[in-house]
Amino acid sequence: MSLRIAKIFLLIAVAFYYTLVVFNNLTDYGSNYAFVHHVLLMDTTFPGNRGMGRAIHSTLVQTMFYDGIIGWEGATALLTWIGVVQLLRAVRKQPTVFNAAKRYSIIALTLGMLLWFTAFISVGGEWFLMWQSNIWNGEDKAFHIFVVLGIILLLVALPDTEAQQ
Repeated sequence: MSLRIAKIFLLIAVAFYYTLVVFNNLTDYGSNYAFVHHVLLMDTTFPGNRGMGRAIHSTLVQTMFYDGIIGWEGATALLTWIGVVQLLRAVRKQPTVFNAAKRYSIIALTLGMLLWFTAFISVGGEWFLMWQSNIWNGEDKAFHIFVVLGIILLLVALPDTEAQQ
């Protein structure tokens, strides 16, 4: 039972984190928009790099990109909260029922990991060369969150057995 409770509390922490992220992005839209703006503009990458043709100058596209990230974070938060509820409902049930209740949690954690790996590490870091910026570089933070989510995903995905009850 303690492992089940640990899984649930870690998922609550993830859901809370994503809820705060969405809240912050919506209530202080401009601060994080500035980050996205500069990454897509590539204005703080190495001078003369050959990737500058990738820069996006359209504020409309930048806004759509940022709004897409917020939507992705919102979907992750919602799915994680649904996963928490599903696990709470199954916490005292047979292992097969508890294992089946992990579906939303696993989807949510995977979606969260894909956000940080795809949008920030791959697209931001490599396509828009965010790694070259001393000012607008979020790769370390993205990697940190990706790893934390991955560890939680591995723990949640561990099958519960009769012996654990």
